[in-house]
Amino acid sequence: MRKRLYIVRHCEAQGQLPESQLTEKGFIQAKYLSGFFSNTKIDRIISSPFLRAIQSVEPISEETNIKIEIDKRLSERTLSTTDLPDWREKLKATFNDLELKFQGGESSKEAMNRIVRVVDEVFKSESKNTIIVTHGNLMSLLLLNYDNSFDFDCWKNLSNPDVFVLCYTNNEVNMERLWQEELIEK
Repeated sequence: MRKRLYIVRHCEAQGQLPESQLTEKGFIQAKYLSGFFSNTKIDRIISSPFLRAIQSVEPISEETNIKIEIDKRLSERTLSTTDLPDWREKLKATFNDLELKFQGGESSKEAMNRIVRVVDEVFKSESKNTIIVTHGNLMSLLLLNYDNSFDFDCWKNLSNPDVFVLCYTNNEVNMERLWQEELIEK
């Protein structure tokens, strides 16, 4: 059976805290995202508990009458619980060493395993077309799991929002980027 899992990075947000909401532009992007999926049959919507992720798919939920399921395993990866002024360099290092871990944070491998478990559960479920909304770093680690060329530079090139699809057929997963940022830049 063929299944599609749409991995969505949240729309533009006001900050990084769990309670950070979308910007004005982010709310416009969320409406556009709903239109983007308007011709796609969706069975389930699963979101990170972070407000910006939920707000990104609320228009889709309202349009389809599908309740948003919250899964804390889709929360953004914690790189460290201490302030890292050079966090970009530290993040880059974690793409090169998946076991590297900073104080209070989780390694890339730990974060990857967390989101892969969600994806595996979705592929084993009855749902044929599911949307998962998460965050840039966690999304990148999921994509790296299926394509080992997805690296730090690929993470840097993600947009808010962004959409990839994972197609699962005969125990094989293929991925493709669907989002084109220039479509909503005006």
